[in-house]
Amino acid sequence: MLFCRKGTGFFNQLTFTGLESDSFKTYLSDIIMELPLRGIIPPVITPLLDDNTLDVKGLEKLVEHLISGGVHGLFILGTTGEAPSLSYDLRKEFIKRTCELTNHRIPVMVGITDTSFEASLEIAEFSKQAGADAVVVAPPYYMPISQSELVNYLKNLIPKSPLPLLLYNMPSHTKLHMKIETVKIGQQLGAIGIKDSSGDMFYQTNLIEAFKDTPEFSIITGTELFIPETILQGGHGAIAGGANIYPRFFVDFYEASLARDFEKIDALRKINIRLYDTIYSVTNNSSKYIRGLKCVLKTMGICNDYAAMPLSKYEGEERRKIEQYVAEFKGII
Repeated sequence: MLFCRKGTGFFNQLTFTGLESDSFKTYLSDIIMELPLRGIIPPVITPLLDDNTLDVKGLEKLVEHLISGGVHGLFILGTTGEAPSLSYDLRKEFIKRTCELTNHRIPVMVGITDTSFEASLEIAEFSKQAGADAVVVAPPYYMPISQSELVNYLKNLIPKSPLPLLLYNMPSHTKLHMKIETVKIGQQLGAIGIKDSSGDMFYQTNLIEAFKDTPEFSIITGTELFIPETILQGGHGAIAGGANIYPRFFVDFYEASLARDFEKIDALRKINIRLYDTIYSVTNNSSKYIRGLKCVLKTMGICNDYAAMPLSKYEGEERRKIEQYVAEFKGII
């Protein structure tokens, strides 16, 4: 059996002759989660009442909505969670409450990406104390950096991380596309996997091939439409934003891919494309994805849809379109 232990990004593989042995119980008490990390993991939206106030009741409903939908973990304070727009105090409250509400039923991963190295470590340490299971880091997103500078960053960050660490490739937001050699160095330093949100299937296929002999290192797509290809080629799952609103649908999509049920995959992919053409595309603004998800959750009565500055929530005709689409999907998903 292969598990990830607290306070490290490294792997430990031990064999026990009896599951009731004292050594096994001691080891088990220090386990965070089984590796590789896999399945459908929503990049959770941050429910807000305003720029400085968490929608606490909405968060409780959202966590239960996701867990009852069968998701395999939660990723908070990512891009979909509007992390860079939130104050550090608000981020910490979100971390603490999410960990409390989840109560170790599924793993909780926390985004720690920041322009400040020390701020990333501070959030990582807070996440550990709050009961999170892992942290997620993309390249620092303001200064333009090189691959060698990113490698140096990871060499300093990963050994100091108090929790297992997942790499996050998000070139559209960070100005840097992680080379596979850089990812390999991250894995050697102790990273437990990578979320690839490049939208580049050729790159993702090469990632899966590069780590085929390291099965405990998770390759997780950030592109919903790539779920079947990711799983069929040997990847491990998806951090899928749409799972915020329709968790069971994306779990079904993942499970159909595992089962190689191509007829079901084809049917579910058509629905996923419909999501892109409707809920994800109400406007032409680059923020349409986050705003659409939040508006759907408001329409469903799960949480408030306030979007942190500089974003804004849908109003008027945009909201009416979302309400119409939600009604249409009721008979489909």
